[in-house]
Amino acid sequence: MPVKTVRFYTLALIVIDILAILAAFTLAYVLRVQLDSRPLVNQISAREFLMTFATLLPFFLLTFWSIGLYSPSVYQKRLTEFGKLAIGSFISILLIIGYSYAVDQPIFPARLVPVYAAIATFVLLLLGREILRIVRDLLYYAGIGIQRVMVIGSSAATIDIIENLNRTKSTGYQVVAAISTMTPGSSSVKHFRSFDKGLKALDELAVDTIIQTELYEDTTWNQRIMGETQERHIQYCFVPGEAEFYSGKNQIDVFLGYPVIKVYQTPLVGWGELVKRVFDLIATIVFMPIWGTIFLLTCLLQAIFNPGPLFYKSPRLTRFSKPFNLIKFRSMGRQYGSKDAAEEFREMGREDLAHEYETHRKVEHDPRITRFGRFIRATSLDELPQFLNVLRGDVSLVGPRPILPQELHLYKGRGALLHSVKSGLTGLWQVSGRSNLTFDKRVELELYYAQNWSFWLDIKIIFKTIGVLFFRTGAK
Repeated sequence: MPVKTVRFYTLALIVIDILAILAAFTLAYVLRVQLDSRPLVNQISAREFLMTFATLLPFFLLTFWSIGLYSPSVYQKRLTEFGKLAIGSFISILLIIGYSYAVDQPIFPARLVPVYAAIATFVLLLLGREILRIVRDLLYYAGIGIQRVMVIGSSAATIDIIENLNRTKSTGYQVVAAISTMTPGSSSVKHFRSFDKGLKALDELAVDTIIQTELYEDTTWNQRIMGETQERHIQYCFVPGEAEFYSGKNQIDVFLGYPVIKVYQTPLVGWGELVKRVFDLIATIVFMPIWGTIFLLTCLLQAIFNPGPLFYKSPRLTRFSKPFNLIKFRSMGRQYGSKDAAEEFREMGREDLAHEYETHRKVEHDPRITRFGRFIRATSLDELPQFLNVLRGDVSLVGPRPILPQELHLYKGRGALLHSVKSGLTGLWQVSGRSNLTFDKRVELELYYAQNWSFWLDIKIIFKTIGVLFFRTGAK
């Protein structure tokens, strides 16, 4: 968001939160005092109750501010915001209960009031922020509050960033200019081949953000770009060419007087690994009645409509390049799957499909797949047996795609880093919303996951996977 938009949005969040908190405590009072006939612990009038909590609102706002609920890095990420709202609501209620003990003055008419208030506060805060988010998206669609972006660079990411940012107005971004040797695909993007002309047009184009996609050998150009952003107080983002060197586990230190970046493989060590495994087991077992029922029904349909072996065991590699058999419902003819797909396509005389597979490691129309196989692939039912792999500990619910042994050389030395974590049933690239990703782009997303894992990232991917399954919105 532009700086002015961030200010207005933050102010709107504070107003929405105040109204939600007051409404929550009003609702809690009505539910327990006016609609519940049981006797009260303290006789407190509605006016006195609401005046008390109006004066205690700073407790809530300071708590929310301290955990980052008014920071763009939090409220622009829905699941992160949800978690922090729950934490903030709970902590604020505890602080107010503690305050009532400290001043030795009753502020709740009954013990259930703070319980009702905590639940209502979280629900109404959530609802208020969702309404505000919808209003913001509608304003984006109308062209209000859009962040105007200039992309600088000629790397492979340049055109991809331009196309994806301009794909929909609801992103809140509009690429208005590019300084690049590559020609943008959109006619609405003003193209500059000259640095001087492009940077001089920053004010004319009202640019809010610069995204640089490569570092130039002539360091004066990098310094010039940074200088222009600092002088105009606009946002600057850099997209690294070598994603392996930029992760959430890296640390900045000083070595012999030089700033150094210490690169760590993954945060999935120690407690992180334990938490992930426990979550995998609990989630898989709790939801077993659902996926187990669908599993058994699919077995029956597979036996009827796709005679032959029910399952297909595909040799794959997981953490530390450990081999295992990935279990799937067989979707191809029984004669296929024992060789590399490109080799099987060439044996069928389909050089075009072999080339497509070698480029993207998938094909859009695979003739090896049976009619019923197309159905279970389209509905992702072929993946159900992989829950057995999760129970066995071969894979996790979320992680990089399990690698075929014959594909390992395609990772160009990055396979070891990718295999610092277990493979998963779903992952970051599957829910990216983009079905035309190249193999290298998919690897970059999976490397990002390995280096930047967090429990909340897993939860976010799982929820997005549900959206993909029901609405077919992710990568295919």
